[in-house]
Amino acid sequence: DDDIFSSAFCENSEKLINVHLFALAAKYCSLSNLGVCTPLEDVLEALKGDSEGATAIKPDEFMNNKKSHEVQVMSELVDSIAKYCGIKQVIDIGSGKGYLSSFLSMQYNLKVYGIDSSSSNTNGAHERNRKLKKHWRAYQSRGTENLKSQSLEKANDRPMESEIKCKTVNEELLNNKSSNSLQNQDQVIIQDLVPSCGFTEMATPAAKTETETDLVTGTQSRETRLSEEVLAILNVLPADAVEDFSSSPYNRGELCEEEKVQRKMTSLKTKARKSNESNLYFPLTSCITAETELNDIITDLEDCMMVGLHTCGDLAANTLRIFTAKPEIKAVCSVGCCYHLLSEQFENQEECHDQVWGFPMCQYLKDKGWCCGRNARMSACLALERVAVGQMLPTESLFYRAVLQVIIEETYGVTKSDRHVGKTFSKSSSFIDYVRRSLKKLELDDSKLPDSCIMDYYEKYKHRMNELEAFNMLKVVLAPCIEVLILLDRLCYLKEQENIAWSGLVKLFDPVKSPRCYAVIALKNQSC
Repeated sequence: DDDIFSSAFCENSEKLINVHLFALAAKYCSLSNLGVCTPLEDVLEALKGDSEGATAIKPDEFMNNKKSHEVQVMSELVDSIAKYCGIKQVIDIGSGKGYLSSFLSMQYNLKVYGIDSSSSNTNGAHERNRKLKKHWRAYQSRGTENLKSQSLEKANDRPMESEIKCKTVNEELLNNKSSNSLQNQDQVIIQDLVPSCGFTEMATPAAKTETETDLVTGTQSRETRLSEEVLAILNVLPADAVEDFSSSPYNRGELCEEEKVQRKMTSLKTKARKSNESNLYFPLTSCITAETELNDIITDLEDCMMVGLHTCGDLAANTLRIFTAKPEIKAVCSVGCCYHLLSEQFENQEECHDQVWGFPMCQYLKDKGWCCGRNARMSACLALERVAVGQMLPTESLFYRAVLQVIIEETYGVTKSDRHVGKTFSKSSSFIDYVRRSLKKLELDDSKLPDSCIMDYYEKYKHRMNELEAFNMLKVVLAPCIEVLILLDRLCYLKEQENIAWSGLVKLFDPVKSPRCYAVIALKNQSC
């Protein structure tokens, strides 16, 4: 295969001569083709335990479609890992505005600490947290109604069975109402609630053919079952769905056992709801490095897992290093991004023994002295899948930036700068406006460059715009190959650790919606 793919380039000039072969070679080296990824479905199946379904809350009600897709998929996986490891605390590294953190807490009742280096992000997370608390009851009630309606549809599949059971219960209660009217009233209300939630089998009565002795004997066992059933029902009903008996004309005597259980559970459920509302999650501001001591940031640190949704640059690598070094962290789920911001050990050939680098991480690539370079890492950030479905590259803005580079090199003699142009294209009305805005950002004197000179550069290179587009398309094709190198480096680093029980790469997201879609996941040995 290597010999075949090498013929894509000319032996003498080393220029690309076979684009089709080049594209096939790139596809061959992509993650989807190498077979090293573990399917998400297999991971969820392996982690699955005796877990109860949570009330469905749709995250797209308070975030955009892309973020909603990411948060919903990743939070389900994080919850499965947390349950498998028996932990309730989650640390969200690079939490930003807290989208993932707040949803993990609301939907899955996890205690989440969101840590971000930007105080503005943390302040934004606090404000968003406040708004979510305000609307939490509405989200929760809506989710509960969805669950009830789904259960009702299932119950309607067996209408005759439900009608027979309800009729039998009502007849039995009418025949025995003189013996204990309050208890019978409670059972009627419970029976009214149960069918509406699809739990018709819960309160199945004794048949009318039972003798009086059988009925008396069965009463105690039914009371016990009913207490348990009330707990189950309250798990899917909002707290105010259970009727308040204090104003009931039947509430004149001593409280029955079922009502005591109902009142107690209603009270506990209300307290739990208020507790959840006041503690959705805890946004913290701190800069995370490989040497960070989490105990200095989180005072009640316990066994937990660490997560990161699109952690930028070195933060993704440092997340894995902290995970392997801290015994309290039992699992990690990290989705990185911004590969161009990674620091590279062998990029500048400088000896910095104390420096912790973002790439390479594994010993194998360190021994090889492997280097990608900034241009390759920039290419790794491109989105092949989006281009494949017609979301083309922003050719004009790329052309503007390329011509600008020629201008600053020829006019100002600048080949490298610590400053960045940023997203200037979207704010510019013309190429002249773009150049002047960019020069000011780079702190270069634009007065020495008249408009006519700027347009001369534009006209000189305009005919090469198609050439630039073709070049960038080749970069897009090559992007998955560079990304796979970075991701496999992180996976190999985890494989080298002795305290890791399992580690793998998992494709979490739809790459069209979210191009950085691969998660690095690892679980420690139980003894660690």
